[in-house]
Amino acid sequence: MPKVGMEPVRREQLIKATIESVAELGLQGTTINSISKKAGLSSGIISHYFGGKQGLIEATVRYLLSSLKYSLMAQVTDTTSPQQRLMYIVEANFALVQQRNDTTRTWLSFWAQSMHDPELHRLQNVNSKRLYSNLASSFRQLMSVEHAKLAAQLSAAMIDGLWLRAVLSQSDKDQFKHSEQLAKQYVRSLISQYGA
Repeated sequence: MPKVGMEPVRREQLIKATIESVAELGLQGTTINSISKKAGLSSGIISHYFGGKQGLIEATVRYLLSSLKYSLMAQVTDTTSPQQRLMYIVEANFALVQQRNDTTRTWLSFWAQSMHDPELHRLQNVNSKRLYSNLASSFRQLMSVEHAKLAAQLSAAMIDGLWLRAVLSQSDKDQFKHSEQLAKQYVRSLISQYGA
């Protein structure tokens, strides 16, 4: 019988092992055995806590989505201006955890698989809508509703595109910082262009 209080610890071990396995083997090459081996746990515990590989993959995506959310929430306070909040949104998407090799490879694998997997597709939509909603909420405080919607769409596309380019440019370690700065400049230009 498992020790009381061990479930959250084991779940996190398995999620981290999943990220490592997907980064090394890809989503298709990742198996219950590769995950359990990396976690140093029996393969049966995956079924016990997650119902199988698919449940663990979905939990891993939610874990990565939560890290994005908490990265932003840790910086925003009641006195944060809309401009500052927009900069924090950009920073959260380029945070160190989003730059790690295992995380970037895992995100890319999930994005590719989301085109074939309804639950991963749903989680990808949650991610996209959350980014858009956060951006639009801040832009609405600075410009008309219509301009805020457009600015949020443009900014979300720019953030995703710059992040993807940074991931794929493996030759330049400063690419993430440069991409973050470009995204911030772009957001500022939208505020100047559409702001009241």
